[in-house]
Amino acid sequence: MRIVSSLLLSLSAVAALSGGVAHATTNLVTNGNFETTTNGSNKQLSSSIVSDDKRTTLSGWTSSNGNDGGYNFVLNSNIANTWDSAIWLKSENNGWATSANGGNIFASDSQYWPGVLSQTVSGLTAGSQYTLTFDSALAQQVGFDGANSGNYWQVAFGNSTQNSSALNIASGGFSGWNTSSMTFTATGATQVLSFLAQGSPGAPPFLLLDSVSLTAAVPEPSTWGMLAVGLGLIGFAARRRAVARA
Repeated sequence: MRIVSSLLLSLSAVAALSGGVAHATTNLVTNGNFETTTNGSNKQLSSSIVSDDKRTTLSGWTSSNGNDGGYNFVLNSNIANTWDSAIWLKSENNGWATSANGGNIFASDSQYWPGVLSQTVSGLTAGSQYTLTFDSALAQQVGFDGANSGNYWQVAFGNSTQNSSALNIASGGFSGWNTSSMTFTATGATQVLSFLAQGSPGAPPFLLLDSVSLTAAVPEPSTWGMLAVGLGLIGFAARRRAVARA
């Protein structure tokens, strides 16, 4: 009986350690692929809905640098490397590729009045961990030359801030799409998620963003292994005790 009690206490401790880890996989971010806009895509973003046909907003998101939407854009990645794009990105001999979704992407110049892209996320559990994933790339605007280095997304979730890996390109280059993953712990039921383009001075370095997803984190495999071993030992101990009584 003492063995079973000890094992139960051990399992309780493991459960307590993993209790702050939620298990759902629903994306808590609205419009994480930037496909839904209020006034069409391939335009500069506004901080509020406007009638100006050259501006638009992203549903679920707010773009603002304190005065307006900042030098932020929602581009169509299928034409972003053509003169039809609101920002024409270089693609000649640099490996240019559309985003994995092949649709809209968010674009921001870290060196020219970038705006913060933010969204209020609800349905969180305080103390639970959440995994944020997103795709990013670095490209250069047509008409400018020069290398770009140390460009990254500064990501904030509530009071916590993390940076994505820095992207670098030679003059006229393209970094390719990279997937970032970060883990945050929620401190309340509602928190603000935000992205801000950061980087060293360069020649119009546009950071690109797509496929933003926030899901409840899944326990580490080692945690499941500990639980499985503990349950197995409990079963063995119970069987041994039953045999001893027979």
